[in-house]
Amino acid sequence: MELPGALQLGELAAAFASVPVFPLFDAAYFIVSVLYLKYEPAVEMSRKSPFASWLCAMLHCFGSYILADLLLGESPIHYFSNNSSVILATAVWYLIFFCPMNLFYKCVSFLPVKLIFVAMKEVVRVRKIAAGVHHAHHQYHHGWFIMMATGWVKGSGVALMSNFEQLLRGVWRPETNEILHMSFPTKASLYGTVLFTLQQTHWLPVSEANLIFFFTMFMIVCKVFMTATHSHASPFAPVEGFICPVFFGSVSSGHTSHHNQHGHSHEASYQPPPPVKSKEELNEGTRKRKAKKAE
Repeated sequence: MELPGALQLGELAAAFASVPVFPLFDAAYFIVSVLYLKYEPAVEMSRKSPFASWLCAMLHCFGSYILADLLLGESPIHYFSNNSSVILATAVWYLIFFCPMNLFYKCVSFLPVKLIFVAMKEVVRVRKIAAGVHHAHHQYHHGWFIMMATGWVKGSGVALMSNFEQLLRGVWRPETNEILHMSFPTKASLYGTVLFTLQQTHWLPVSEANLIFFFTMFMIVCKVFMTATHSHASPFAPVEGFICPVFFGSVSSGHTSHHNQHGHSHEASYQPPPPVKSKEELNEGTRKRKAKKAE
């Protein structure tokens, strides 16, 4: 009974890995990506400068391909030769920003519908991670770090380019650097590209189709749950909270000591103002001064 079940699971994973992502899954990826741009203060910019808005939307849709091509020494505009994808992304951008009465935006942002698109986007994300690692492995057979870097930017290139995209909107917020404050998709893409690199170099005894299937299911469950509950808590937080203090030291202790030192210096330089005297105390002080002068 176990062998037929394993064969059926392997066939399911192989069939899932062979499902084409264009146009349905790519359309869902573009819709969710441009929705995130819509949530930013970019609506007014879309009216004043439609080209800048379109360019930001293209970065949201194809930023991962641009970064991956730069890492591998290829033309950063290579993917824009895919006319069908660019036209599809442009149509999604136009409908979300300029559809009459915001009908398209209201439909795709309706939570049950949005959850479907979020799940479909994660299918594309995992495929991009696997394709990035495979592409890098084809050029650099023993370049583990190149494979991981390429797969990582393929999965989270949009977030990694967020500061550059903000500049196109006239915003500069370096404190939102994705390297400093990794979101769940960025962390998941990093961990996923490590798994795909190990699989590609035959250190992980799992087929690529099975890894794509199981990691996609993990990403779908996590992202759909986080989107439905409007949660920003990372599923990796419990594991990171246990491992990071062991290997990298306790963050809270260093932060506390720094806070205390800063607090002491602040207290030393800051003297509280003297308490305000009441009317009776002022009258008493005046009488004492007059008595001292008389003496």
